[in-house]
Amino acid sequence: MPARLLVHTRTTGYRHASIPAGVEAVRTLADFEVDHTEDPTALDRPLDGYAAVVFLSTSGEVLTPTGRERLAAYVEAGGGFVGVHAAACTEYDWPYYGELLGARFDRHPEYQPGKALVEDHEHPATRHLPAVWDFVDEWYDFRSNPRGAVRVLVSADESSYDGGGMGEDHPLAWCREQGAGRVFYTALGHAAEAYDDPDFRAHLLGGINWAAKSA
Repeated sequence: MPARLLVHTRTTGYRHASIPAGVEAVRTLADFEVDHTEDPTALDRPLDGYAAVVFLSTSGEVLTPTGRERLAAYVEAGGGFVGVHAAACTEYDWPYYGELLGARFDRHPEYQPGKALVEDHEHPATRHLPAVWDFVDEWYDFRSNPRGAVRVLVSADESSYDGGGMGEDHPLAWCREQGAGRVFYTALGHAAEAYDDPDFRAHLLGGINWAAKSA
């Protein structure tokens, strides 16, 4: 039976033009059954039937108080959570969400080419990638460095682009466990073109499958 995913793309802050491409990518990555929503009450309902909940470039406050409770209970009980790109710009007023994701967005330089360094080739999201991954993105800086609280999979080489603000240790994609659940986050995925890139698609698929406990 195909894994069922809830893909949430509500925005109350900046809205990425790449969201439709991202949703279509998730639909076509594998034999997923995808429920896509921007309804603020979508997570008020039981989430038990989902293998993972995906926040794809959400921004701002996107959940109701009930939705927050449901999401937290779902993950703690073993559900999967995947955050893509601007998911780190979401639910700033909810402390649990910051802990769940691992870090919160701070700023980014201009969209530009750079190099991502793959630190962990044992994970399904990175095992296909070269040691140095050339990519084009916004290279998010975070308010705090999540290393130590997460398993870092990919980091940014700030010497390869202009305007980085975290220094030599700059995590970019990671995973962690929360209660009985699994969390995967990637800061990449700003532009629609990313979702046509075979390496990024495999990166995203591996992350979703890991969070859903199917890889």
